Amino acid sequence: MAEHGFKKWIIVITVIVAAVIELIDVSIVNVAISDMSATLGATIEDIAWVITAYAIANVIVIPMTSMLGGLFGRRNYYTFSILLFTAASFFCGNSHTLPELVFFRFLQGLGGGALLSTSQSILFDTFTIKERPLASAIFGLGVVIGPTIGPTLGGYIVDNFTWPWIFFVNIPIGITAAILAFTYVKEPKHERVVSKIDWLGIGYLIVGIASLQYVLERGQFEDWFDSRTIVLLSVLSAVSLILFVWHELHTEHPAVELHVLKSRTLAICAFLTFIIGFGLFSSVFIVPLFAQRLLGYNAMQTGLLMLPGAAVTMVALPFIGKIQQRGAPPQVMIFIGFVLTALFTYLLSRISLDANYGTFLGPLIIRGIGLPLCFVPITTLAVSSLHPRDIPQGVALNNMMRQLGGSFGIAIVNTYLAHRIGVNRVGLISHVTEYSMATQQRLNGMIQAFMAKGSSLVAAKQQAMKALDGMVIRQTMVKSYLDIFLFVTVFFLLCLPLIMTLRRGRTAVSADAAAAH
Repeated sequence: MAEHGFKKWIIVITVIVAAVIELIDVSIVNVAISDMSATLGATIEDIAWVITAYAIANVIVIPMTSMLGGLFGRRNYYTFSILLFTAASFFCGNSHTLPELVFFRFLQGLGGGALLSTSQSILFDTFTIKERPLASAIFGLGVVIGPTIGPTLGGYIVDNFTWPWIFFVNIPIGITAAILAFTYVKEPKHERVVSKIDWLGIGYLIVGIASLQYVLERGQFEDWFDSRTIVLLSVLSAVSLILFVWHELHTEHPAVELHVLKSRTLAICAFLTFIIGFGLFSSVFIVPLFAQRLLGYNAMQTGLLMLPGAAVTMVALPFIGKIQQRGAPPQVMIFIGFVLTALFTYLLSRISLDANYGTFLGPLIIRGIGLPLCFVPITTLAVSSLHPRDIPQGVALNNMMRQLGGSFGIAIVNTYLAHRIGVNRVGLISHVTEYSMATQQRLNGMIQAFMAKGSSLVAAKQQAMKALDGMVIRQTMVKSYLDIFLFVTVFFLLCLPLIMTLRRGRTAVSADAAAAH
């Protein structure tokens, strides 16, 4: 059902725009948290539910997109999802209380979840089998660029307008995308027909994924397993997901076709996609934190810091798609991509407080090349062994793994950062004692400097001690962030042996080719 000419590229623009606005909204609100808190009269911790609600809804609906597309028709479901996302954006911007905003963010997440997986399925159907690497590259533009430019766009809007406009900007884009989708997107020939709704499976999935996402989003705020809520939801998530898997494998009409994971290629790709999500979202999370907390960058400066790498990715993605399309071994491409991404985090683990834009430029450009080298072949390989009717389900599971990878990545990075701050502070303080000659010399120098500015001896000593403590805290934070970058480096390198076990599926591809004729 491949398209050609003008119609083909209208569909491409429509689905990419829809995917990009969904992914931008994952991170765009992060820089508006303080403004929302002040306007709605809520604490920063309570406002965090605006982020959590969207993430929970997103991850719940992604694995069900294949079923919902089969139930309502893919074009209808896709168009409705764009309209739901757009309408929820309008109501988010007009919310006057926190419960209102959280509720409409949840609805926005339900609509947004479909935009990701269904967009990718539509792209795969729009391009021929040979062109699928290019389709993966085009889709990768949204996946990589969206989370990267979200904070930049959010920072610009908050600085120049008011926070509701981070939602209002979606409205004209969403309406246009919905009209184009309904006009140009066709139903696939191999649509999965759903004759009966698996309510029990859906229930297990909602409880399991929602509980897991809550634990990942809120665990750090609630001291993880010191919190009874986190313990209960962790148990509930584990039990629900086990029951979900058992039920889906034994019911006649499953909500999620888990049998597609019998494809060894899809299973390995899903795991590697989880790792990519871990690296993509954790790096987008940790680099801005380092820049803002330790280098004093504002939201716009941080966004501009990330843009060169994003620009490199935009340029590299189509070329990488073409390279794979011409027969480059996907395993080699993925291997190089993982090595480059590991090199990016390793280089950042060597920086200091003297870092500037130039310091970050090289590593971020390496990341800009490494991530698409990972993403394009993995996305293409993931569905290469599937029958055409199973591709939407394979795409949905793969996308869910990327989103979960991001959630796990941010949760693990936050927790490890807190742990390393404690360890590193103890290590540094052990060298800052009254018996240390270097400490005494530094203190005496600061005391003399403060006295030269007019402070008394007593006041100068107090100021010097406070300044020294500030230096210890700052160095502790720097060392802890560098530990995080090194941790992510090791995480990527440990996955390299698994990459070489990947094999391209052939049977389903042949079937797909036959179906195309």
